[in-house]
Amino acid sequence: MANESSSPANTQQAAAQRRPKSRKRKLVGVVTGAKMNKTRVVTVERRLSHAKYGKYMTQRVRYKAHDEKNEYRVGDRVLIVESRPLSRQKRWLVQRLLERPQEV
Repeated sequence: MANESSSPANTQQAAAQRRPKSRKRKLVGVVTGAKMNKTRVVTVERRLSHAKYGKYMTQRVRYKAHDEKNEYRVGDRVLIVESRPLSRQKRWLVQRLLERPQEV
C-alpha cells in the first residue's frame, strides 16, 4: 500500500470532481411567441449544407422555453438551456437576454 494515490477508485473520484455531471445544450435564438404565461417560443436558425447537392439551407426549429418572470418579449435574442421536462412540450429554459431590438 505504498502508492494509494494511483488506485483505480482514487482516479475515478478525481475524474468525477473535474468533469461536470452533465453537459446541457445551449442554443441562441429569437423569441417569436410570447402569448403563453411563463412560456416563450424561441426560433433557432441553423445554416447547413445539403448532403448530396452542397447547397446551403436554413433550418428553423421552434422550441418552447420556460420564462419564470415573463420578462422576454417578441424579437429578443436569448440564450436557452436544456433542462428536465417541465411540461409536455417544454424542455428548455430561457437563461439570459443577449440582445434586445431598438424601439422605434
